[in-house]
Amino acid sequence: MPSPSYSPNIVLIVADNLGWGELGCYGGGALRGAPTPNIDALAKQGLLLQNFNVESDCVPTRSALMSGRHPIRTGCLQSVPPGLPQGLTRREITLAQLLSARGYATAHYGKWHLGDVPGRFPSDRGFDEWYGIPRTTDESQFTSTVGFDPSVVELPWIMRGRSGEPSEGVKVYDLEARRQIDADLVDMSIGFMRRQREAGKPFFLYLPLVHLHFPTLPHPEFAGRTGAGDFADSMVEMDHRVGQVVRALDEMGAAEDTLLIFCSDNGPEFRAPYRGTAGPWSGTYHTAMEGSLRVPFIARWPGRIAPGRVSNEIVHVTDLFTTLAGVAGAELPQDRPIDGVDQLPFLLGEQEKSAREAFPFYIKNELRAVKWRDWKLHFYWEPEVNEGKGKLESPYLFNITRDPKETTDVLVYNTWVLGPVLKLVKAFQDSFARHPNTPPGQLDD
Repeated sequence: MPSPSYSPNIVLIVADNLGWGELGCYGGGALRGAPTPNIDALAKQGLLLQNFNVESDCVPTRSALMSGRHPIRTGCLQSVPPGLPQGLTRREITLAQLLSARGYATAHYGKWHLGDVPGRFPSDRGFDEWYGIPRTTDESQFTSTVGFDPSVVELPWIMRGRSGEPSEGVKVYDLEARRQIDADLVDMSIGFMRRQREAGKPFFLYLPLVHLHFPTLPHPEFAGRTGAGDFADSMVEMDHRVGQVVRALDEMGAAEDTLLIFCSDNGPEFRAPYRGTAGPWSGTYHTAMEGSLRVPFIARWPGRIAPGRVSNEIVHVTDLFTTLAGVAGAELPQDRPIDGVDQLPFLLGEQEKSAREAFPFYIKNELRAVKWRDWKLHFYWEPEVNEGKGKLESPYLFNITRDPKETTDVLVYNTWVLGPVLKLVKAFQDSFARHPNTPPGQLDD
C-alpha cells in the first residue's frame, strides 16, 4: 500500500462507448479491421479486468465515477438535451475535489456531461482547468442537420475554464471540430502532465476521450487508414492517442510514479453505421445485458501492479472513486452512502479476490437487474434497446459463466439464489429512507 506521505500521479483515460470486444487484447483489434497495438501493449504491462462493470448510459457512469455513488442516489439517471437541468448537484463531493484537497493539480480534458451551467462545470467541481464538451458528442451533428434552428436549440460549444473563473465557449462543436477534438485533448493532457512534473506536483489527469461515440468520425490524418470505414479508422486513432499519453509518461520518467487506468464508460454503440461489439456478451449500452455492463479496463503502475495479470473478478465503476481517493490518501465523505469499495489491495495483487461480489443495476428509476457472483437476476427483460417486454412476473436468472449470452433462464433450478440477491436489494433500498435520493433535474440551492 502507498505510504500516507506518498502522492502518486493518477491518469484516468475513459473511452466513450468502447465495447468489450473491440480491442485486440479483448479478442478484437485486427479482427475488427482496427489493430490496437498501443493498448494491447499497455495490457501486457499491467492488469486487465474481464469483469469491470459500468452503468447504462454516459451520464450515469460518469456520475458514479465522480461521486462513488449509484446514479439512483444522485439523480444522474440519463442524458438530457441542452437547456434542461442536468448533472451532479453541488451537494455531491467529486473525486477531483478530494484529490485537489490533497494537493493534487487536477485537469479535465474531454467530455464532462455532469452539468452545463455555472457552478457545475468541471472547474467549479474540483478541477483546476478544463477543456472539452459540457454534454455529448452527437451535438456535433446539430449544425449540419437539415432544418436545424439555433433559435430553439443552443449551439453546441467546445468550452474551457479555470478554477475561480467563468467557463467560456471556445468554438462551435461541429463535425470538423469533432474530428479534431481527441488530438487536441491529448496535446493538452501531455502539456499538463509535463508542467506538473517539472513543478514537482502530483497530478490527477482525467481524460474522457470522445471516441468512439457517434458520430464516430476519425481525425483527417486517420481517415481511410484501415480501409474498413470510419469506425475502424477511429479505433486506430483512439489507440494512437492512448499511446501518445503512455509514451509521454515514460519519456518524462513518470511511469513508476503514476497509476494509469484506461477504461470505457459504456458498452458498445448500437446505432448504425457505428455499431460496435461486446465480444462474447449480448447487448449494447442502454440495456441490462452483460454487453452493457462489462467494458474494457486496464491498469498500469510499474513496480506496484504486476505485468501480464488478467482477472475475471467483479469490479464496479463506483469503486474507482473510493480506490483513487485511497491512492491519494483522501478521506471519504462520511455523511452519505458511498457505494464504491476500495479495490487497491486487489489491483496491487495483495489479494486475489475483488472486494465486491455484487451490485444492483438501474436504468433510470427501474431496478433492472442484480449481478451477484456468477449470477444475473433480471427483473425486466430488454435484450435490445427499445424492445423491452416490461417487468417480469417471474425474474429471469442466468449463470453468466456457463451462459454468457444470457439465453437460458435457470431460476426454477436455482431459486436459492433469490435469497442473497433479494437481501442485497432490500439493504440497498432501505438506505434510501435514511438518505433520500436526489430527484432528477434537482437545482442547486
